[in-house]
Amino acid sequence: MVDILKTVLIISSITGALAYLLSLANKTIGNYGEKKMVINEEYDYVVDGGDTLLTALIDNEIFIPSACGGKGSCGYCKVKVNDGGGRFLPTEAGYVSKAEQEEGIRLSCQLKVKEDIQIEIDEELFNVKQYDYDINFITDVTPKIKHLRVQLPDDNEISFKPGQYIQILTPKYKGNREEVYRAYSIASAPKDNRNLELFIGYIPNGICTTYVHQHLTPNDKITIVGPYGDFFYQHSDREMVMVAIGTGMAPIMSILKYMRDEHIDRKVTFYFGARTREDLYMMEELETLTKELPRFRLITCLSRPTEACNWDGEKGRVTDLIEKYLDNGPECEAYLCGSPVMIDSVTPLLQEKGIPEEHIFYDKFE
Repeated sequence: MVDILKTVLIISSITGALAYLLSLANKTIGNYGEKKMVINEEYDYVVDGGDTLLTALIDNEIFIPSACGGKGSCGYCKVKVNDGGGRFLPTEAGYVSKAEQEEGIRLSCQLKVKEDIQIEIDEELFNVKQYDYDINFITDVTPKIKHLRVQLPDDNEISFKPGQYIQILTPKYKGNREEVYRAYSIASAPKDNRNLELFIGYIPNGICTTYVHQHLTPNDKITIVGPYGDFFYQHSDREMVMVAIGTGMAPIMSILKYMRDEHIDRKVTFYFGARTREDLYMMEELETLTKELPRFRLITCLSRPTEACNWDGEKGRVTDLIEKYLDNGPECEAYLCGSPVMIDSVTPLLQEKGIPEEHIFYDKFE
């Protein structure tokens, strides 16, 4: 028994010593003092050396996309580094192409600021803010999709383009030990700048979707960062072709509401696909939009209708709808929202139908 106690004491002592040495190393070896960060050759900041570039940006309330919370697993937090980035790291290689590397593109969550650094980011990212929203309501619109409406407190407002997205900061909860950001498209109209609407589908073991579907209550607050994204309404006279499945409806809904509010008179066809009838949602609101937008046409289809669906509408996938109905591609521009599989199958079909590649806009998400 005495030998066991001695062994435990020895192991505890060694563990304590190692912990102390690691702490000391972090404070000394990893401490590079204060460094200068220059953004777009115009904005100067003093940051803590040794932190990641992503942390340095967040500390100065500059929020660039980072869905994985800085774990190096999403590739969203790319910035151009003109000077002071140090060597390119193996952990960046999977997300930064050779061509991007030659341009100085780096993953800000992996690069540590060890010297003065000069970077470039999109000017619009200076408009991205972090907001704490109140919950207006959380409603099930399908067995797997929740409709979430949140409201800014006080006199705060958010300005965004129809089609853009925000990131939700998911807090720690039972079963989740880390804070992470996850991206969701905005479904509401830009005119309603104190509120946001989102459609959030449940993904088994998904950190944020589990939080929203199983833990978030109307009494909670939710932290949102945004807006982001280069997918948004384009001002032109071309006929619009919209294609979405599942929660891909969100940015389409935002664009349609924007067109309604701004009295934009363009011909629009929205091809929306679902598996079964219960997966079709927001149909009443879409039907209302067909009355408010005289040149808006909604065409839905089911890929897996059952007898219980009692469905006499179009059957198949959205590609089948495009094959059947789209006959004037050269006059159109397209907005695609949904899974990579859907978008990768629809894009070449639209090009075959005559829509130029530069007029096909898309937002891929899982």
